[in-house]
Amino acid sequence: MRIDIIAIIPEILEGPLSQSIVQRARNKGLVDIRVHTLRDYADNNYKSVDDYAYGGGAGMVIRPEPVYRIVHELTQERDYDEIIYVTPDGEPFTQQTANSLSLKENLIILCGHYKGVDQRIRDHLVTREITIGDYVLSGGELAAAVITDAVVRLIPGVLNDETSALTDSFQDHLLAPPVYTRPEVYRGWKVPDILLSGDPKKIEQWRLEKAMEKTRTLRPDLWKKTEREEDDASGREGDKK
Repeated sequence: MRIDIIAIIPEILEGPLSQSIVQRARNKGLVDIRVHTLRDYADNNYKSVDDYAYGGGAGMVIRPEPVYRIVHELTQERDYDEIIYVTPDGEPFTQQTANSLSLKENLIILCGHYKGVDQRIRDHLVTREITIGDYVLSGGELAAAVITDAVVRLIPGVLNDETSALTDSFQDHLLAPPVYTRPEVYRGWKVPDILLSGDPKKIEQWRLEKAMEKTRTLRPDLWKKTEREEDDASGREGDKK
C-alpha cells in the first residue's frame, strides 16, 4: 500500500509515522508513506497557500491552486483508490472505514487547515471526506496520523499475530472484553477462573458475553447497531425457509 499525505505542517506527522507499528510496517516494505509539504506547491515567494474568504468572515481558506498541483502530480504517477480530505464535517471514521481502506492500494490524504480548503477542490478532486470526531483541531495532520495508524495495522503481515486486529474493539460493533495477564493474583485481585480453565470454547463464550455486557453499558449506540444487524440476519434466514 502507498499513502501520500499532503500537509501544511508536515513536522507534526514525523513522530506518529516513525514509531511503533507504523514504522515497522514501513521497514518491512508493507506500506510506503510519503508526506508532501503543500507550501512547496505555492506560486509565490512567501510560500503562502491561503487567502481571505470571498464574502468576508473570520479565518483563512486554503487556495485551490497548490492543492491541484500536488494532486495532479501524484495522479499522473499512479491511480489512487481514494483522495481523502480530513475535515470536521466529513463522515465519521470507524473501524469499518479502516477495514475498507486497508484493502486499497493507493490513498491520498489531504489535511485541512485554517477554515478549510476551497470548496472547488472538494467538489472536483476529493472522493471521500472523513472526520475523526465531533471537534475541531488546529489542522488535519493529527487526524491523518490517526487514520493512517488505524489502516496500516490492518494490512496483512503488519501485526505479528494477525488475529489480534480481528479481536479489537468495534470490529463487530462490540467493545473488547476485559483482558488479564500474570500474576494470577495481585494484591488479592484474582484473574477470573474461566480464563484459567484451559477450555477454549468456554473462554470464547465468556469473552463474548463480557464484550456484549460492556457494550450495552458503555456504548448503547453500538449495542443498538448490533441488535439491528442480528434482527436483519434473522429476517434473511427466515426468508430462506
